[in-house]
Amino acid sequence: MFSYLSHLECTQCGKTCPCDRLIKVSPCCGKVLFARYDLAKMRKEVDRDALASRPPNMWRYSELLPVNDPANVITLGEGGTPLLVAKRLGESLGMGHLFIKEEGLNPTGTFKARGIAAAVSKAVELGAKGFTMPSAGNAAGAAATYCARAGTELKVFMPKDAPDANKKECVLSGSELNLVDGLINDAGRQAVAVAEEQDLFDLSTLKEPYRAEGKKTMGLEIAQQLGWKMPDAIIYPTGGGTGIIGMHKGFKELLELGWVEGKPPKFFAVQASGCQPVVKAFDEGKESSELWENATTLADGLRVPHPFADYLILQSLRETGGTALAVEDDEMVDGMHELASKEGVIACPEGAATLVGLKRLIKEGQIEPGMSVILLNTGSGYKYLHLIKG
Repeated sequence: MFSYLSHLECTQCGKTCPCDRLIKVSPCCGKVLFARYDLAKMRKEVDRDALASRPPNMWRYSELLPVNDPANVITLGEGGTPLLVAKRLGESLGMGHLFIKEEGLNPTGTFKARGIAAAVSKAVELGAKGFTMPSAGNAAGAAATYCARAGTELKVFMPKDAPDANKKECVLSGSELNLVDGLINDAGRQAVAVAEEQDLFDLSTLKEPYRAEGKKTMGLEIAQQLGWKMPDAIIYPTGGGTGIIGMHKGFKELLELGWVEGKPPKFFAVQASGCQPVVKAFDEGKESSELWENATTLADGLRVPHPFADYLILQSLRETGGTALAVEDDEMVDGMHELASKEGVIACPEGAATLVGLKRLIKEGQIEPGMSVILLNTGSGYKYLHLIKG
């Protein structure tokens, strides 16, 4: 078990930099850095089929993850979530190959566990002594538990109206909780300032290279769970967009390794009507988004008014032939009921948004009955029971 990590690469200009020290964004352009691996060497040395006998968590893909020494892996058993066949839901929609990737079964109940596990593990390996984390909710809860596991300091910056469950996760795990007037971008500014003042490492979405590496394991797992085949489409609830960016990167790596054939799935980004900067930019043919003013939605994970890596989200959508669409809050709540009553999946509103999006995509002819389609439920609905009226 070891990593084939070789260097980091600026996603704007392609310039490379070393991966043996703590780093945030690219020194050249101030943009997202991608972790790059020696895939040619890995193709010769690693047997794809050997992965099946490894423990069923995300670290079974250690060669494609950034941590060099297994002793530095900080884990709570994240990954290895089921890919559920949505038979009843599929039949009702005329879909023969519909699946739900159930990320609500991760530690702390969301897919955020994957990205945080990778980022904290690598940062600690490189000498980080403590962290800051701006979050709309679930990422902070995950960071609090993984920093507790690592025995490192964490200062969380979260909007005042973030879910109580996430605030309590942070307090329970011993992190310092700072509530901010405003949204996630306001929390981000405070987190960065404190990190610089106190020599802490900031874990902001895609402002360090490794959270995306943890998230990409969703794509690696999906390919393996489908018998090393890629689905035709993935419908993904999009706030910061790390999952789309990470999975798209992961599918490309699998293709380069020769572990799968074909082409990456179409990515469909679903946002909330009250916060849809990516949808607007996509529809207008722009390469980046503008700040979405007065962002409001009950799906806290979708309340990201100006994602830092917007250009990479838009690239992933366009390269794969996907699109972006927005749905209403009440449609998400209806989707939570439908996913639970038809498939037994207690989904978060963000995950339920993918079902709403699927129905519209079918109606518009962008999703066809014979396609293999995956709905990404990013978290457990048990954190959102206040949305369900008894």
